Amino acid sequence: MSQRLPDWLTIRLPRPDTIKDVEVMMRSKNLHTVCESARCPNLPECWNKKTATFMILGDTCTRSCGFCAIKVGKGETLDSFEPLNVALTSKKMGMRHVVVTSVARDDLKDQGAGQFAKTIEQLHHHQPDVIVEVLTPDFQGRRDLVEIVCKAHPEIYNHNIETVERLHTIVRPQARYERTMSVLEMVKEMDPTIYTKSGLMLGLGETKDEVLKVLSDLRARGVDAVTIGQYLRPTMKHLPVVEYVHPSVFKEYEQIGQDMGFAFVASAPFVRSSYNAIEFSKKVMAERLARVAATA
Repeated sequence: MSQRLPDWLTIRLPRPDTIKDVEVMMRSKNLHTVCESARCPNLPECWNKKTATFMILGDTCTRSCGFCAIKVGKGETLDSFEPLNVALTSKKMGMRHVVVTSVARDDLKDQGAGQFAKTIEQLHHHQPDVIVEVLTPDFQGRRDLVEIVCKAHPEIYNHNIETVERLHTIVRPQARYERTMSVLEMVKEMDPTIYTKSGLMLGLGETKDEVLKVLSDLRARGVDAVTIGQYLRPTMKHLPVVEYVHPSVFKEYEQIGQDMGFAFVASAPFVRSSYNAIEFSKKVMAERLARVAATA
């Protein structure tokens, strides 16, 4: 049964004028954001900063995860102009770190991998210095599809584990724990210069030992960055919150993650996969410049 929302979980109020500006810009190009579709609690803060996570391949998912607010149904027809529109909108917004995610498209032959690659290429073409982070579905673990995305060379490849292994059949019934781990491992094998990232939610009934195992498993696959946040129930139709985890526990996991050797750990109740992604981006950019200098 869901518990009463504690004092430390408060939703930030938006500034309507700035929010409206971003919304109009997105709709004018027929673009979607996961910020809206997933009902992210950080939407006001991020949109006020003129940042957003683009959601390609439509706004209808072919999978039905127990935690996710994105609508489920038959996938939409692909928009061939979408990659270009994402790039032009990103440039207009002056974004330095662009996050591109998608719904799952198990109905497509390439499950959307080609659209990811085209979007990455367009972003790099129109903004050569931009950091591109992709947050992809698992592509059913197909190596050839992961490779399509990697060959377009996003700076950061994010694929979320979401929860502990025991809860996967409830939280992500159409996904697999080991499949997610294998996707992250594939990326590092294909291109070690791509930074890998994953995230998980707390409050679904996991134990501390189970969380530590997830972190250990991610590091064993060479994952560079991890985000940890509180699960919040989008609607009464979704999985209930078992526990509202205290901020001090998130701080503890942050320290544990750093001690394990992750290059970047963001752990707090409102942390989401793309929240404050620019902070990790600064580290990526610094290391990229160092590599360029070393080869000059």
